[in-house]
Amino acid sequence: MKLCGIELKASNTILSVIDFREDDDIIDYIDLKIKKITLEDDESQEDILKFSSSINSFLKDNEIEKVFIKKRAKKGTFSGGAVTFKMEGLIQINSECEVELISSQSISSFEKKNTIVFPTKLKKYQEQSYLSVLATKRIKNII
Repeated sequence: MKLCGIELKASNTILSVIDFREDDDIIDYIDLKIKKITLEDDESQEDILKFSSSINSFLKDNEIEKVFIKKRAKKGTFSGGAVTFKMEGLIQINSECEVELISSQSISSFEKKNTIVFPTKLKKYQEQSYLSVLATKRIKNII
C-alpha cells in the first residue's frame, strides 16, 4: 500500500511516499524524483488548475492509496497561511485517493515515543511529511 505524507509550507507541497506492506509490517521509503509541488500564483486560475492537475497526476502516476496531510493551526501565532489552506482543499478534492489530516501534536507525540531513523535519501525538508505518514494509527502500532 503506497501512502503519501504531505507538509504544506508557503506555496510548497512537500511530499514523502512510503510503501507499507501490512502483511509483513515493512515500511519502505520510496525516493521519487518529485519531492515537492509548488503553487506558483494562488490568484491565477491557470496556476490553480495546473497545481490541481499536478497533484492528481502525482497521486495517479505513483499509485498512492492514501494521503496524510500535516494540519496547520487555523488561528494564532503559528497559523497556516491562506495559500496553504487553498492547497489543502485542492488536495482533498483529488479524484485518486482518500485524504486524512493529522495533527502536529500527534506527530510530535509519535516522534517523542519512538526512535526515528530517517532514510538516508530523505531530504531534511521532507522529514515532517515523512513523519506525517509514520504517525498514522495504522503504522503507529507496528513501530
